[in-house]
Amino acid sequence: MYTHVVIGTNDLPRAKAFYDALFNVLGGQALGELMGKLLYEKDGQMFMVGRPIDGQPATAANGFTLGFALSSVEAVEAWHRAGVEHGGTAIEDAPGVRTIGGRKYFMAYLRDPDGNKLCARHDM
Repeated sequence: MYTHVVIGTNDLPRAKAFYDALFNVLGGQALGELMGKLLYEKDGQMFMVGRPIDGQPATAANGFTLGFALSSVEAVEAWHRAGVEHGGTAIEDAPGVRTIGGRKYFMAYLRDPDGNKLCARHDM
């Protein structure tokens, strides 16, 4: 549904270590750096992280969550573990089953090193 997402960071090397680990689990591809932004791709969708172009510090958006679809419970658990091992913070409940509108999902939540909220979800 989206073509790309861009989020900010104040520390590109730290963000690279974190997102390289997450995209490795997602089965995505790190495409390198272009104009101060790290580029990642999965299934034709682009994800970028870099310093804000206005020169101001990057801040996490209040109320914003970026969700990633994963193929299995094990992949969600591996994604969460990779994120924590590479500078992310586990937030909300532990990875597990959530029932929303009568449907079951296996979900995990992290904050990246800059405070951006991320979610991994497997539809059960």
